[in-house]
Amino acid sequence: MNYAPLLEKCPLPFSPFKSCTVPRPIGWLSTISESGVANLAPYSQWQNLTFDPPMVMFAANQYPDGRRKDTVTNAEKTGWFVWNMATYALREAVNISAMALPAGEDEFLKAGVTKAACIDAPGPRVAESPCHFECRYLSTHRLPGRSTVGTVDIVFGEVARIHVDDRFITEQGKLNIPAIRPIARMGYYDYTVVSETFEMRIPQASEAEADGLEGRAG
Repeated sequence: MNYAPLLEKCPLPFSPFKSCTVPRPIGWLSTISESGVANLAPYSQWQNLTFDPPMVMFAANQYPDGRRKDTVTNAEKTGWFVWNMATYALREAVNISAMALPAGEDEFLKAGVTKAACIDAPGPRVAESPCHFECRYLSTHRLPGRSTVGTVDIVFGEVARIHVDDRFITEQGKLNIPAIRPIARMGYYDYTVVSETFEMRIPQASEAEADGLEGRAG
């Protein structure tokens, strides 16, 4: 099976596009409006960009009526957004926070999660989440789609502060990912959970290359 998505109708009942780029880390993002209303929403187009300095991005499609997502407008107006790690234990809260609620409604309350104060960012983070990035907003790159909902805002940020729950740090100083059990987005209505990891080291890598790949702190 093959088809040209810009020219032809998908021959399958469900598009395979989102089910090929998997698993996708979830950008569970919290922001605050200029009027002080907290917002919390998950985005499956989320990724690290570079590490020196650490930078991230997320992509937010418009609503069908052309409105931009509150996360985008809040980040642009306040200069900050916060990433909260989505875990299996928090999966129901993540799903509830995906609801399209009015701009004045607080998703923290709707999802039943606790606000924790940030150090740099003006908005809250999810207290129950084990890891957080406080991100300083850098810019938005807007790409027009072939439909209103296909138009996307790509938001870039610099990680100004990192929080990690001490309970999930190993004696070697690494994150215990199987204990955290992060969830990731698949296609359709499907998700997956990270409960097992394995290690591979690149043959003949230099010491500097190995340190960079392992993420050894300078």
